[in-house]
Amino acid sequence: MANMVMTVLEAHVAHEQWPTLQSAFNQSSSRLPSQMVQTFLVQSADDPTLWRGISVWHSRDALDEYRRSVETPGGVLFFRGAGAEPSLSIFEIVSHHTN
Repeated sequence: MANMVMTVLEAHVAHEQWPTLQSAFNQSSSRLPSQMVQTFLVQSADDPTLWRGISVWHSRDALDEYRRSVETPGGVLFFRGAGAEPSLSIFEIVSHHTN
């Protein structure tokens, strides 16, 4: 079985753009791509201008399939709509636990 992967989009977002970013993220939550398990929008407690979009994907193949199906990934568009250009990191999930 393939390991799940996590993508992390990270950008500094100007205070006046926070509602724009949150609104875009919240509006998309009802239509997650089938390749995605779950997604989070998080804000740094130490630097409130630092935001991350964290998504868990069924596998690297699922992530690649999604990326091929769109011109620009939705998360990138959320940040760009809020005037920020995010950086992307991809992580292999080697272990996880849930309650």
